[in-house]
Amino acid sequence: MKTPPIVSPEEWEAARQRLLVEEKQLTRARDALAAKRRRMPWQAVEKAYEFDGPEGRVGLLDLFDGRRQLIVYRAFFDPGVSGWPDHACVGCSMVADHVGHLAHLNARDTTLVFASRAPQPEIERVKARMGWSMPWYTITDSFDADFGVDEWHGTNAFIRDGDRVFRTYFINARGDEALGSTWSYLDMSALGRQETWEDSPEGYPQSPPYEWWHWHDEYGGPTRPGSGSA
Repeated sequence: MKTPPIVSPEEWEAARQRLLVEEKQLTRARDALAAKRRRMPWQAVEKAYEFDGPEGRVGLLDLFDGRRQLIVYRAFFDPGVSGWPDHACVGCSMVADHVGHLAHLNARDTTLVFASRAPQPEIERVKARMGWSMPWYTITDSFDADFGVDEWHGTNAFIRDGDRVFRTYFINARGDEALGSTWSYLDMSALGRQETWEDSPEGYPQSPPYEWWHWHDEYGGPTRPGSGSA
């Protein structure tokens, strides 16, 4: 192993400061990309999709759980997929392992769910084995094919206006590697982090950062500014 040079603390700090310039550029570029996502056109979802859940058959609108935004990760836990029936695919399992506490997303009026073609008893068994707690539904129709996730994993973002549902963004392939934190999921959503520093279209819900952040067991119910309307 050929290691980098060994330097003094002063030289190390100077090198870090040089690299920090590029890191800040990357952060600003990421913020600019998220701002463009918030200005993406919306695609109306006209088909009535159905899923099996822990309490029976539900529609896409039900997956929102009353919140304004919905993020759906298509996880490959299906018959015929590597790992079946003991595990979901190893990559999708790593994604599941990285999902943060959902209370923070819920506080921003956003619901995250996973969806696969495995039956509910198999999903519940694997969730218990792996310690996963996210809502996880069974795809029963062409949802995966219609939204680009029938042959590969991917993450779709939706928003609702009353009972009307719209697709707002889609991330797949290596883009899914960056997801898992509250921030990364919100950054792909139509409303973003909903914080005052963001470059968002006029009228989007916003509040100061830190002020809405809480310990996950002290939110006292989801914060839903303008819930249900666009």
